[in-house]
Amino acid sequence: MEQLRLQVSDLVHLLPELSLVATAIILSLLDLILPSRLSRSVIGWLTLVGLVISGVFVLLQLNPDEAIQLLNQSYRVDDFSNLLKLFTIVGTGFVVLMSLSFVKEDTIPHVGEYYYFYLPAALGAMIMSSSGDLITLYVGLELLSITSYLLVAMKKKDSKSNEGAFKYLVMGGISSAIILYGMSFLYGMVGSSNLSQIGAALPSLIGSYEPLLYVSFFMLLAGFGFKIAAAPFHSWAPDVYQGAPTPVTAFLAVVSKGAGFAILFRVFYVLFGFTSFEESKFQSDVFLAISVMAAIAMVAGNFIALKQTNMKRLLAYSGIANAGYLLVPIATYFSGVHYANFSEFIFYLIAYLFMNIGAFAVLMIIEQAEGHTEAKGFGGLYYRAPFTAAAMVLIVLSLTGIPISGGFFGKLYIILGTMQTHQYWLGSLMIATSVVSFYYYFGVVRQMFMRSDYEPAEVKVPITLGITVWLCAIIGVVLGFVPHLVLRWIESIFMLTKDFILM
Repeated sequence: MEQLRLQVSDLVHLLPELSLVATAIILSLLDLILPSRLSRSVIGWLTLVGLVISGVFVLLQLNPDEAIQLLNQSYRVDDFSNLLKLFTIVGTGFVVLMSLSFVKEDTIPHVGEYYYFYLPAALGAMIMSSSGDLITLYVGLELLSITSYLLVAMKKKDSKSNEGAFKYLVMGGISSAIILYGMSFLYGMVGSSNLSQIGAALPSLIGSYEPLLYVSFFMLLAGFGFKIAAAPFHSWAPDVYQGAPTPVTAFLAVVSKGAGFAILFRVFYVLFGFTSFEESKFQSDVFLAISVMAAIAMVAGNFIALKQTNMKRLLAYSGIANAGYLLVPIATYFSGVHYANFSEFIFYLIAYLFMNIGAFAVLMIIEQAEGHTEAKGFGGLYYRAPFTAAAMVLIVLSLTGIPISGGFFGKLYIILGTMQTHQYWLGSLMIATSVVSFYYYFGVVRQMFMRSDYEPAEVKVPITLGITVWLCAIIGVVLGFVPHLVLRWIESIFMLTKDFILM
């Protein structure tokens, strides 16, 4: 039982998480004390400060000599989790920054709660990134899920928001139950909830429990497929994205999806990837199933997006397609000729963060000007807000994967990985579906520059939204000019033998 005790000295390694907890408690108390008019701006900025402090603590823990294991590996502080925590904090920080000039009391009654709910949501995502145990994983997953349900329902007077929140709650509860049921099979077979111990024990059980292993895997894949909005488990995403406040939609599309991928990457490789199942085809079937899900997501997301006229729904289907792209590095598996899966995954995840946050920031500017999120709201944007339109063009270049942009090199590295592992069909499908995406992405550009029958409405660009748009646009271009430097930085930090749970 000695290993299961948390020492006072261990709390130093938990400072990123503890700082978010402390900030959330302080802000909830301030929300009760401060006048409502003052509360909105003060709590918003203090939420941002809390995220920055947490990010500083994560940076101070980057690249340790060895991974920190707490509570018998139930919680790990390694560079796999540190990089994904930085992703969570940066994504949440941008969402809060965008909200400062967008959220109003006439649409969201409880503005203070709106801001500090992002902190436990980010905390849940960070716990998921560091989980080395099924129980820890599930706690982080539910913390993120429950706060996300509340954030989606913040527009209480909007029927679409209520409908989206109800669907999200029901579907989210079902998916969590499926994940928990899949976990119960693993616990029943091994007698432990520790990922490392389960992964070490499974090969010896394959002869006796192979059918149950398949059932457990497919339940986990279906549950996590919902969390990352990958087809065919994507049906909730368009309605929830459309009904939620736009900053919350951005959070679900970027941060929540990234957290789902973090735990999917950790769980599937530790349990099914790094051990030999001898003569069984189980391991190859696992990664084939992930490849098939990736293919379905790429095809369904891109082709259904072609018919969308609402920008939130279009970005929802775009996110489904991107979930497919992000599944490919997981599906290609580590091998002697290809071991950069994690670097490819993180690079594209970084590019995905900035191109999607930027697109949602531009959508928020349009929504404030037009009062809706239809694609026609972008009509003539070049003539009404030329600098915003120019930034949107740079963001679209990254979304489509046009050289030279972060999105292009993110997809290129993943495609090269599929070629190295001889999964040519998966790489070819990535290329083909990326070409399909040109049509609906450049439809937005056509609206901005070539539409002449639009009804002109004044477009005001709030400072925080303008900063977000241009930061995302510039970083997307910079990633396209120096991708090798970013990839080299990731590879210099992450080491497979140190930063992953290995038997």
